Amino acid sequence: MGCLFGGILKQGGLNVTLVDIWEDHVNAINRRGLRVVGCGRDRLIPVRATTDASSAGKADIVSVHCKAAETERAARSAVSVFGSDTVAISFQNGLGNEERLGSVVGRDRVLGGWTAQGANVVGPGIVRTYSEQPSHLGEMQGGISTRSRDIAAAFSRAGLPLQPSADIVSGIWKKLLVNVALSAPSAFSNLPIAEAAAIPEVRGVIDLAIEEAAAVAAASGVDVNVQDTQRLLDKLVGEGGTGGNKSSVCVDVLNERVTEIDFINGAIVRLGRKHGIPTPVNSTFVATVKGLESRYITKDVSP
Repeated sequence: MGCLFGGILKQGGLNVTLVDIWEDHVNAINRRGLRVVGCGRDRLIPVRATTDASSAGKADIVSVHCKAAETERAARSAVSVFGSDTVAISFQNGLGNEERLGSVVGRDRVLGGWTAQGANVVGPGIVRTYSEQPSHLGEMQGGISTRSRDIAAAFSRAGLPLQPSADIVSGIWKKLLVNVALSAPSAFSNLPIAEAAAIPEVRGVIDLAIEEAAAVAAASGVDVNVQDTQRLLDKLVGEGGTGGNKSSVCVDVLNERVTEIDFINGAIVRLGRKHGIPTPVNSTFVATVKGLESRYITKDVSP
């Protein structure tokens, strides 16, 4: 997703540097450009990439797309790019990323964000995208600030539709509920999200997982409408959505990496326990993915 966002913004005329720890990926981008395939036309975008954030100089905006478990480590590695007015925007999966970023760079520098777009890495220097969906950003305390409005306008002019939100926390939760619904089923079935959601028995438990998560959201002081979430889910898995994409949790399992399940369904389980709300479906989703991870992970990786 970082490559997709960065590539679009670079093609739209902004000065972009991609930062990633995968050397082969970075070298391929520097050698022949970033190739974006899939939704829309295939593109080859000349853009600078590096494994060393300190070589990027000072940035106006840091768009964060790393795995949730790596948020603090990534932020610490990029502290040098923060000038006096630098803003970080988290477009990550799960809950708590903004707080983890803020613990390193300062809460006043962090905006929340969420996107309905989907992308994955095909190989070094190549990413595949599945749809063109709007993204959202906003102040974590609520309201639309001048900086959120200005950033949204700049990104939109560059070809990445971005909308300022007066209630980004609710948006982050709505995106979380979609991930709660689709991440584990795609992983345990090894199917794209649309195919997994089309199985009647799976869709039944997906709806139960959403209802559990919505109850936890309400207990946490966030009003998330179940019907709105289900409509967003139907849009994503329908024609023109990201339904052909396997979830990031599924891709991580296939590549034998630590997944973000602890920050998605696991977050619902932890908060449910805190508020006394049963979450049996989400607990089962976490257990199933942990079982898949156990084939290649032997140590405790819980946050």
